[in-house]
Amino acid sequence: MAMQMHETHSYEPRHGHGLPHDPFNAIVGPRPIGWISTCNIAGQPNLAPYSFFNGFNYVPPIIGFSSVGRKDTLRNVEATGEFVWNLVTQDLAEAMNQSCAMVPPEVNEFELAGVTQQASRLVKPPRVAEGSVAFECKLTQIVQLAGIDGVKVPTWLVLGEVVAVHIRKSLLVDGVYDTAAAGHVLRAGGPADFFRIGPEQLFKMYRPT
Repeated sequence: MAMQMHETHSYEPRHGHGLPHDPFNAIVGPRPIGWISTCNIAGQPNLAPYSFFNGFNYVPPIIGFSSVGRKDTLRNVEATGEFVWNLVTQDLAEAMNQSCAMVPPEVNEFELAGVTQQASRLVKPPRVAEGSVAFECKLTQIVQLAGIDGVKVPTWLVLGEVVAVHIRKSLLVDGVYDTAAAGHVLRAGGPADFFRIGPEQLFKMYRPT
């Protein structure tokens, strides 16, 4: 049976999308949230969520987030070479949202979000004590992005090697991490769209042998 063809809205981003809201973020998603904790040179903690985040390598494990603009998190990582990724779950969604408020550098977003600082093992930035998972990371690269014309844009991709992992034991079922039970919250584009991963979204599909 032939596949059904659909009408298509096509556009070139450099000329605009012609829609009420840019669909790019909604299409490339849902995405894990990069809830990143850092410290400045003086040890002042910072906690901020990043919509552009993902994992990029197994061995060594490398994760990355993209800072659109030179924000406190980027400056802290440049200065110290360390950061922590904290998993955002349903119970922490509102706290994560509070931590994205535009506040001066001296404001402690852990306090603003109502979450607890917990000391990390191998890096100075604290992790979110209430979180289910945290990755302690050391900086490997910072790449300023550029367009096809070679002109650099004010966005920096921050990559780090995961040097320590913390997982709530109740999420390890027979040694396997239970993503559905953790309740991951994902960013989905639009002005305020998020998704929660649960058992109802789970299906299995094994690679062909």
